[in-house]
Amino acid sequence: MTTYLAFLRAINLGAKRVFPKDDIRRAVESAGFDDVVTHLNTGNVRFTSGMRSRPRIEEALERAFLADRGFDVPTIVFSAAEFAALAAEARALSAARPGLARHYVYLLKDELSAEVAAQVEATSGPLGEMVVSGRAAHALLGPGYADGTVDPLRAAKLLGVATNRNLNVVSGLAERWCTSTD
Repeated sequence: MTTYLAFLRAINLGAKRVFPKDDIRRAVESAGFDDVVTHLNTGNVRFTSGMRSRPRIEEALERAFLADRGFDVPTIVFSAAEFAALAAEARALSAARPGLARHYVYLLKDELSAEVAAQVEATSGPLGEMVVSGRAAHALLGPGYADGTVDPLRAAKLLGVATNRNLNVVSGLAERWCTSTD
């Protein structure tokens, strides 16, 4: 059995896309996954499965979420080992840039082409820097960043299906849920 982490996009943002964590857990279990745990009410889920195909896992979860909620819930899945590596890289990027105001990690459903990755990184400017690595894009925001501004570098539209978490959440979930490298 492999441990996976799933990140749900665009839930609990308004009255019409409500998906409480207990309902998420129940839907993941109903899709046939085991050892399901949620964190907060923001669409972070850990589970185990014998399935090895990430796209098949994402499809199974998205079908279960649609059946449960009646609306599409884009879902991005990483193995625990992949997510641990992603979190370590995120911490290293932040450590190499002292004085950041914020570090958001966009978790990508699909890896970007080299051309699109270059376009994302070209959105870097006075407010911060975008760094693309695998299925993650890092918004490294400097002191000029206005707290609470959504997508200040205007890169999100280039990322395809993605959701973001701040560095503290990424690090915390990796520490809590990625203790083994299965």
